[in-house]
Amino acid sequence: MTASHIARNLSGVRQQIDTYCAQYQRNITDVTLLAVSKTKPAELLRAAYDAGQRDFGENYLQESLDKQQELADLDINWHFIGPIQSNKTRAIAENFQWVHSVDRLKIARRLSEQRPTDLPPLNICLQVNISAEESKSGITVEKLPELARDVATLPNLNLRGLMAIPAPADTLAAQREPLAGLRRAMEALKAEHPQLDTLSMGMSGDLEAAIAEGSTMVRIGTAIFGARDYSGQS
Repeated sequence: MTASHIARNLSGVRQQIDTYCAQYQRNITDVTLLAVSKTKPAELLRAAYDAGQRDFGENYLQESLDKQQELADLDINWHFIGPIQSNKTRAIAENFQWVHSVDRLKIARRLSEQRPTDLPPLNICLQVNISAEESKSGITVEKLPELARDVATLPNLNLRGLMAIPAPADTLAAQREPLAGLRRAMEALKAEHPQLDTLSMGMSGDLEAAIAEGSTMVRIGTAIFGARDYSGQS
């Protein structure tokens, strides 16, 4: 994958987003493209940056820390979007601007306690298991209000919204159903937390459905960087 391929792919994804925003009467400035760069080498992220991309999502902590060091000269917004183990919260708190995958108070407390005080509060999305899949991380919709209330009190975190990875579906209507559920969950939370402004939902396969249902941050990987290589991951 060359820099010109990356630039062309990014342009194509942005055009898709623009098209769907127009179709569903969304303002294109309300939808942020998060480039999911897990398993991809730093030089491809640099190519995407050169093509105007600023927000990058990573799932694997050590891999992302290596890339952050290599790309330290770039003004990148780093988003952690993978499952979080307790022994990794300090490095996440110290090196990311966003965390999308908080689903328990213990992790949120550790992130708050370990966030350096000279950095802005860490932007947090709560991960919701919107399709109720046993294999997926995330809190249930029923338990969401209590977790949101607790996280909102933590001093070094900024509760921004919700994230979900719905079960795959074949039709647009079936894709929209769980995403609509996440949107309704956030609308309900906003009565108590009016600052919420982020719905992190939608990937390459359900981009249209996500924009139709109000996503403000779409997570796109393969369509930008090509197929992922997991051979180096444990």
